[in-house]
This record gives sequence, structure tokens and C-alpha cells, in this order.
Amino acid sequence: MSWKNRRVAVTGAGGFIGSHLAEELARRGAKVRALVRYNSRNHWGFLEDCEPALARRIEVRSGDIQDRDCVDALVAGTETVFHLAALIAIPYSYEAPASFVATNVTGTLNVLQAARRHKVRKLVHTSTSEVYGTARYAPIDEKHPLQGQSPYSASKIGADHLAESFYRSFGLPVAIARPFNTYGPRQSARAVIPAIISQLASGAPFLRLGALSPVRDFNYVADTVEGFLAVAQAPDSAGEVFNLGCGRAVSIGETAKLVMELTGRKVPLRCERRRLRPDKSEVLKLVCDSGKARKRLGWRPRWTLEEGLVRTIDYVRRHPERYKPRLYNV
Repeated sequence: MSWKNRRVAVTGAGGFIGSHLAEELARRGAKVRALVRYNSRNHWGFLEDCEPALARRIEVRSGDIQDRDCVDALVAGTETVFHLAALIAIPYSYEAPASFVATNVTGTLNVLQAARRHKVRKLVHTSTSEVYGTARYAPIDEKHPLQGQSPYSASKIGADHLAESFYRSFGLPVAIARPFNTYGPRQSARAVIPAIISQLASGAPFLRLGALSPVRDFNYVADTVEGFLAVAQAPDSAGEVFNLGCGRAVSIGETAKLVMELTGRKVPLRCERRRLRPDKSEVLKLVCDSGKARKRLGWRPRWTLEEGLVRTIDYVRRHPERYKPRLYNV
């Protein structure tokens, strides 16, 4: 399938994954309508960094995913919609759970209703591996039970089930992409990998982290973007959920040591209580079974963890002004 001149809408386009996706769609010739969250500075998030040649193919609209009329205007006249707008910081969800419901659940409902109203050909809804909670078996496939272990993950479970209901109730061609722990350039320090890198780059005498034992399946952002495009392109993806991950299990402690090797800085690790999740909320193990995506979509990750970390380290070093390594980024 060619994306050339296809009319595409992307919510959350100013964010980490959304900006990479919007750029890649523009690079492939799509006509992209990008929703970024309104602010009085008219700042477009990471789309501010977009190459001029790509920027000409991206129509940026400022608004709010919670505004039904804004979302309706965004979707009107488009063929494919990628819904990435969300509140994602797990620690902040303990402090502001109502905000997560408003953005992640009500916002998703607005997108689903607009997509139905305007008869889009495909809506790709963004889920998260956090909806699985601590693995009951590993690797985790799409049949694994869902378990809300934080207000964030509970809001995403609600959004996922809304998407599924619109497929079953109204025949809406919506598919769910469920990425595992995406990382890469532009990710904020509220995520563990840029938190590690930014602290090391700042010359910190030790690394301040939360729990070191949880296991994650880290995936480079370019692979996640390819997964989103593959879900959208597949003619039979509607009504389906697709895990996107590489299947490599790495603990947080092991990740920190690997980053230290790649940066050439070895410092002690210090666990800070304020960075720990409540005991029953911590997700201890997330490892992806992406067999369905590989078989049905022809998708597979191309980047190794080491290759992606090198790119991410370079980005953080080149943009120290975007990080506050001495603060805990909730």
C-alpha cells in the first residue's frame, strides 16, 4: 500500500511517538493533519523539529482531544486516523486519575465517534503493554488477561474496550496497536531510559532510580512506527489487537548498566523511595510475544537495543536543555 497523497490524521502528533509517526507518513507522501495540544505559545511540541520538506506536508492543528468538535473537525475528510493522544505518565496518574479518564477514555470516545461519523477506512488506536499488568505467563500474547495496576493502565484498558465495542457494535474499522516500552530520541525523562542517560550525561555521581528488578521489553521508536503503519495497511486488521515488541527481557538494573557501558560512565545505583510505585501497582515483568504481528502483518523489529540506545544517547547529549536530570520527572 502506498501512502502517497493519502489523507491521514494523527492525534498526539506533537509527542514522542506521534511526532515520529507524523514525519514518517509525510516522508512517504501522505497528507498529514496533525493534532497537537493547544497552548498560548503556539508551540507544536516535537513537530517544531520537523524538516522543512516534511513540514510542508503536515497541517498542524492546535486543540484538545477532550473537545468533541475539535476532534470532529480533525477527522473530517481523512481516510486513516492514528490515535496516539493520551496522558501516559504512570506516577502522575496516582495524583490526577480524573485527568487520565478525561483524556484517555473520553478523548478516545471522541475519536471513535468522529471516525464513525466520517466513515474513515481505518482507525488505529494506541494501547500499551501496561494493560497486561505483571505477566501471568511470558512472553505475553494478545490473549493474556488485562489487569489495571495503575490509574493510567486502567484508563487505557477502558479506552481499548471502547475501541473494541465500536468495532462490534457499529462495524467501525478500528484496530489496536499495543506497543511494549518504546524508547528513542525525543522521549522525556519521565521514562527510565532517558532518565538514566540524562543523569549520566549531566555528570551525576550516582544514578537515582526506582525499582531495579522489573523486567521490560524495550523497542526503538522507528520499529514502533513501522508497526503502526503495518496495522493500518493490513486489510484484515480491523477488530484485532497486535502486540509490538521484540521479546528481549531486560531488567531496569541491567538496562542502566548497559547504558553506562555505552556512555563510558560507571556510577553507583541509588534506589529512591519516591520513584517506587505502590507495591501492588508495580508491573514486575513485561515481555512481548509478537508472533501475531509477524505472521499477520509481516512486521518485525529491526533495531537491537544496543543500536537504539546509541541513537538515544546521542540525542540526549545534543539536547541537554530538554532535560532536568537533578529533578524527579513525574
